[in-house]
Amino acid sequence: MTAFWTEPDYDDHELVQLVRDHVSGLTAIIAVHSSHCGPGAGGTRFWHYPEPKDAMRDALRLSRGMSYKNAMAGLPMGGGKAVILADRNKTKTPEMLAAFGDAIEALGGQYITAEDVGISEADMVAVSKRTAHVSGLPAQGEDAAGGDPGPFTAMGIYHGIKAAVRHKLGKDSVQGVHVAVQGTGSVGGGVARLLAKDGAKLTLSDIHDDRAKALAQELGAQSVASDAIMGIACDVFSPNALGAILDDEGIARLEAPIVAGGANNQLARAHHGEVLAKRGILYAPDYVINAGGIISVATEHLARQAGKPCDINEVRKRIAHIPGRLEEIWQESDSSKLSPDVVADKMAQKLIGR
Repeated sequence: MTAFWTEPDYDDHELVQLVRDHVSGLTAIIAVHSSHCGPGAGGTRFWHYPEPKDAMRDALRLSRGMSYKNAMAGLPMGGGKAVILADRNKTKTPEMLAAFGDAIEALGGQYITAEDVGISEADMVAVSKRTAHVSGLPAQGEDAAGGDPGPFTAMGIYHGIKAAVRHKLGKDSVQGVHVAVQGTGSVGGGVARLLAKDGAKLTLSDIHDDRAKALAQELGAQSVASDAIMGIACDVFSPNALGAILDDEGIARLEAPIVAGGANNQLARAHHGEVLAKRGILYAPDYVINAGGIISVATEHLARQAGKPCDINEVRKRIAHIPGRLEEIWQESDSSKLSPDVVADKMAQKLIGR
């Protein structure tokens, strides 16, 4: 078996820790890619991985993405991520969350955690009873940010989609623009609702068909099976589920001039950004367009450290910078002939001293 630190996804991580607590049954991986800009910050994913190596790959790719995301968002945070390896039934217990909180506390602030796939606000509250190095906790006050970062992620993606439509299609509005939304959970559902208010035409899908159908009925949209959404002829394909969907087969199926969504690590491998570019498809680098959630989480954490509530208007102000960052990437891509993902990576690497 090849050592994980020789794999391409390792990318010179500063910390990769396997956590095993036999009493609670917890198995987790905590990865910190870079602390150049500050402590590693990123959510915890609770997921069943048929192969343990997939969990390691996920932790490494996600933590590296958080380094880039936090740097490009102008946050004083490095990149980190955790994955909890769930069993087939996705059994989650208070004892497991407590053991996970103890593991974070033992790192002494090297890693700040929050919600991600499979982890709720209530789970973060449970973890916070064992460590202060946690964010995404319930908002304290009417004008305070906090809690589930999903709506803030959705807000940033919504702004990013409008920027992509403006750059690629020359339209100042999404009125009548056809967006195919993959995933209708907290993020994808939020994106769909925001776009619907602006008059976009929507096609929705989710691995939970009932959820997609219910949202489609609510918004006057169409829904399709989850295995059909990538082939829908539309103006924007917005992936908001799990990553690595933009591989050779997936890209070949696309019938959209724009890919802009919130899923992490959408490109299956680095060269797939160039594959998109050769097809003339404008790509919004995922860690730039989906930064709204970590902006909320980081702003909340910094405010708590300063002993004050997190101002929701400060979060919105930071999220409003996402379209400008995307436009800067696309303009550089147009002039340099490098794909947008390569341009964004170069920018991020410079910011983290690599």
